Amino acid sequence: MTFENTAGPEKQQAVAVRCSGDFSVFFRCSFQGYQDTLFVISQRQFYRLCDIYGTIDFIFGNAVAVLQNCNICVRKPMSHQQNVITAQGRTDPNQNTGIVIHNSIVKAMVGRHKTYLGRPWQKYSRTVFMKCDLDSLIDPKGWLPWEGSFGLSTLYYGEYMNTGTGGRVGWSGYHVISSSTEAQKFTVANFLAGGAWISAAGVPFTSGL
Repeated sequence: MTFENTAGPEKQQAVAVRCSGDFSVFFRCSFQGYQDTLFVISQRQFYRLCDIYGTIDFIFGNAVAVLQNCNICVRKPMSHQQNVITAQGRTDPNQNTGIVIHNSIVKAMVGRHKTYLGRPWQKYSRTVFMKCDLDSLIDPKGWLPWEGSFGLSTLYYGEYMNTGTGGRVGWSGYHVISSSTEAQKFTVANFLAGGAWISAAGVPFTSGL
């Protein structure tokens, strides 16, 4: 199934899917847009073998969301723009929310446009890329500020066993995760507590790393 917003990059924010349903499961779906393609607004959400296309903040929101074995497809932006994959919206450090992209591929659709893994939409933004194949289009710094120093010491951005070039940002909120124990916190089993409800949907998943 394909969900598409055909507004194009010149229309700026143009959501293809806005999901706030608890225990949401998407399997072999395609989400196509440019800016703000997939709005993971709230609750527990799981995406498996999906293709997500976009340019700016194209996976965003404040759900407890895991995207596993997906293709993150970066499109050509307008000439004055740079691409950002995620903009996570956690507003309180006690919220259990975040965006986890696991065992997925980040790739360019057209050209080599400067791209970042994420930027902090809210003060406690939390995003983790684990065991992903990151195309060379990703800027070596990896992550982009939202505005000035906003959120840079309070966010949690993590990377675990990704491929690709590095030289990442030096923010206190950024973490190179070297411990499998720390990485396990962001798995389907622990982050989503997803074993039972994803199994009930009949969708394959990896519970651990």
